[in-house]
Amino acid sequence: MLTIPGHPSRTCEGVSRREWLRLGGLGTFGLSLTDLSAGHSLANTGVSTSSVSSFGRAKSCIVLFMFGAPAHQDTWDLKPDAPAEVRGEFQPIATNVPGTYVSEHIPLLAAMADRYALIRSVTHPDNTHTVAMHYMLTGVRHLRPSTNPQNAADDFPCFGAVMNYARAQQWGRAKDVAVPGLPAAVSLNSPANQISANNHIFPGFFAGFLGQAADPFYVPQDPCDPKFSIFPAAVNDQRLLDRKRLLSELAVPGGQVNVAAAERSFGSFYDQAFQLVTSAAARQAFAIGQEPEPIRARYGSTPFGQGCLLARRLVEARVPLVTVNWQRDDAYWDTHSDNFNLHKQKLLPNMDRGVSALLSDLEQRGLLSETLVVVLGEFGRTPKINGNAGRDHWAPCSTVMLAGAGISGGKVHGASDKTAAYPARDPVLPEDLAATIYHLLGIPPEFTLKNAEGRPIALSTGDPVWALL
Repeated sequence: MLTIPGHPSRTCEGVSRREWLRLGGLGTFGLSLTDLSAGHSLANTGVSTSSVSSFGRAKSCIVLFMFGAPAHQDTWDLKPDAPAEVRGEFQPIATNVPGTYVSEHIPLLAAMADRYALIRSVTHPDNTHTVAMHYMLTGVRHLRPSTNPQNAADDFPCFGAVMNYARAQQWGRAKDVAVPGLPAAVSLNSPANQISANNHIFPGFFAGFLGQAADPFYVPQDPCDPKFSIFPAAVNDQRLLDRKRLLSELAVPGGQVNVAAAERSFGSFYDQAFQLVTSAAARQAFAIGQEPEPIRARYGSTPFGQGCLLARRLVEARVPLVTVNWQRDDAYWDTHSDNFNLHKQKLLPNMDRGVSALLSDLEQRGLLSETLVVVLGEFGRTPKINGNAGRDHWAPCSTVMLAGAGISGGKVHGASDKTAAYPARDPVLPEDLAATIYHLLGIPPEFTLKNAEGRPIALSTGDPVWALL
C-alpha cells in the first residue's frame, strides 16, 4: 500500500534519476530529460495547420485521476507474448478498432476504442507516489524529487489552480466560460487533499505558489450518499445578504491597516463561498439526485462512477476544469499484493463502467467534441510480478488515455517494449501531457504565472502531442 515516511519499502523509495537513465529510461533513445521537456517552436515540429487549429478547442477538461497507479500491462498495454512472470493472468481482447487490444476486464471501453486515444509511452523518473502525483498533475517535476514531501507553498500549481488563476487574470476561454457562483475548477472525491494516512497531505492537488485562493473547490463528500450536498442547511437569502453587508461595514477602511495575506485569503474564500451558496446555477449543477436512476446506474454506484456523472453535470454547467479523484476508500490502485484479484473484482469494472458511461453521455449530449477527458495515474507498475502476486511502482512507463475535444479516436501513440518496461518509441513526458491539456483549453505556452514574490514562472515547457490533435 501507499508508503508513509518512516515505513521502509524497497519499492516506494524510488530510484535516482541517474540510475533510471542508466537502467533504460529515456537514455535508451539517446535523449535527455532536458531535450524532451524543452519547448520547441512550431516551425521545428512540422505541425500542420490542422494541429494549429486545435488550439482552444476544449471548453472544459475532465481529469480522471487513478489514485495509486493502475498496472498499465493489465489494463491498456497487455503483453501476451511476454514470460509468465511479466504478462500476468489477464488476456487481451479486441477493441472496435482493428489491431488495438486492451484487457478482457474492460469490455465496455474495448467496444468504444474509436472514441479515445492511448499514449503507451508516458515516462518519468519519479517512483514515489507523492512527487509522481505532483509531476503528473502539474506537468512540472517536484523541486525535491528524491523526497516524499507533503504539500508545500512552493509547489507548482495543479491544472485546476492554473484555470482559477487564468480566470482571475481574465484570460481567454477561462473568462468566456465563467458562470457567476460556479468555481473554475472543482476537485471531486478529494483523496489526500483533506484526508491522508498519518496526515501526510500530498502535493499535486493544490495551488502551490499561486496561493490558497487559487485552490480548486474541493468536494470530499461521497456523491453516492443519498443525502449528498455541498451546501449548508438552508438559510434565508435575505439573512445571508444582511450578514455579508454587516461584514463589509465592520471591515476596516482600505489603506488604514496593512492587511495580512492570511486575512486577504480568508476574505477571498468568504466571497467564493458566498457566491457559491447563493448561486442557483451551482445548486443545479451539484444536484446529482435529479438524475434519472437508470443514468445513475450506468455510471456505477461508487464514488468514482458517481463522480464521473457529477463531472458531466459540472461541464454541462460550463465549469472548465473538473478533477475526479479515485477515492481512497474505493479500493485504490496501489496493488503491491493481490494485483489481479483487485483489478478483476474491484478496480477495472469500476473504471470500465464509469469512464465508458461518461464518454457515451458526453457524446449523446453533444459535449464530447468540446470536452477533453484525460485518464491517468501517477506512474505504471513493475513488469515483473512480485512474490505477493502484486506489481510495485514503475515510473519509466505507463499509459494515459485521452478523449474528446477533437482527439483522434482509435489511435495509439507511442509503444512500450516487449515487457512494458520502457518506451520503445515516441516517449511522452508529463510536461507534454500538460502542454496538450493547456493547448486544447486555449492557454498558450507563453502564458506565465506569478509566484508570491511576483516573479513570472513559465506555465509549460513541453510540446503538445501533435499526432493526436
